[in-house]
Amino acid sequence: MSKPQKSTVTVKRFSKAFVWAHAVNAISFIALYITALPMYTEFFDWLYPVLGGPEGARLLHRIFAVAFITPTFIWVIFDFKGFKLWMKELVTWKKRDLEFFTEFVKELFGFNFKHVRQTFFNAGEKINSIIQIFTAILIIGSGFPMWFPEFFPRAVVQWGYLLHNVGFGLAIAVVVGHIYLSVIHKNSKPGYTGVITGEVPAWWAHEHYTEWYEEEVKKGNFPKLDDPHKPTSPNKNKKKGA
Repeated sequence: MSKPQKSTVTVKRFSKAFVWAHAVNAISFIALYITALPMYTEFFDWLYPVLGGPEGARLLHRIFAVAFITPTFIWVIFDFKGFKLWMKELVTWKKRDLEFFTEFVKELFGFNFKHVRQTFFNAGEKINSIIQIFTAILIIGSGFPMWFPEFFPRAVVQWGYLLHNVGFGLAIAVVVGHIYLSVIHKNSKPGYTGVITGEVPAWWAHEHYTEWYEEEVKKGNFPKLDDPHKPTSPNKNKKKGA
């Protein structure tokens, strides 16, 4: 017997504001990393001609530094409801969130696992967000005394360089893991469309965020699913001839 085909039905997961904020955050972070490389090691001096020399690299780095601060404002201004939900989820932890990590390890290494019921953000995404917030604070906070050293004590500026490196190092590790789990890992790939179009496959959302999905079904926003792969027909329970 062949396996049931996964439905092509999609549901809205993220707002346009989130999609834009995510894109600005990703692009500015990558640009900051690239423009900083030749400043930290001579190995990447070949980038200077591409970036317009040392002065051009510093200018671009500062431009993207400003862009790096804007995503939060974009999300808050154009989708405060979504931003508020995100903040609420980050401080809400239950037993199911701890169970999630046990099953996640099994999934990561290819063992049989079960999907633990999760809300809009799963426990892994919460941890990812918390670490990213921490690293962003380190990067941005340490960046100010580096950019305006004349307004800060020398010791603060020196600490700024150290914390800037630590922040970026941690952030790169988190980003690499985030890309692998959201783009490369086979069980997560279907949901990658969420940060591009705002929509994800219904069956995937049902499997990974069951509690959230079922809440949306009750509100009439999403189609009810008999199983993770097949949407229920809205006329299924309707008598013939009715």
